[in-house]
Amino acid sequence: MPAPVPDSASTRERMRIQRRRDTAPELALRRELHRRGRRYWVDRAPLSGMRRRADLVFPTARVAVFVDGCFWHRCPEHATQPRNNAQWWADKLAANVARDRDTDARLADAGWLVVRVWEHENPSPAADRVERALTDGR
Repeated sequence: MPAPVPDSASTRERMRIQRRRDTAPELALRRELHRRGRRYWVDRAPLSGMRRRADLVFPTARVAVFVDGCFWHRCPEHATQPRNNAQWWADKLAANVARDRDTDARLADAGWLVVRVWEHENPSPAADRVERALTDGR
């Protein structure tokens, strides 16, 4: 499904600068976990051969953390639907969500615990959830 041509220079620039890793919400969560003494791998595939990468990986505890953007992963509180190329975007975002669920299932089947954090979440409570998964998850 080739991407449609952006209808304006501002849209093209906004899409061009979208980061795949090291986003502000991800960095905030990493700082909070690091402050608490937690160490992790960044932007790593939890399972070898799996082409999907978690934002934070705790291999010993088998915990994978994904910091999901509200737009890209259809946050129930903040998701928006673009008006231009609406059908293409609806299909694209639905595929993202389906891939997220498939990733969760594959990791669970392999004995991993998945923690999903929305970009709008406060880093401290999100770090609490990650820590609970690390200590109570098994």
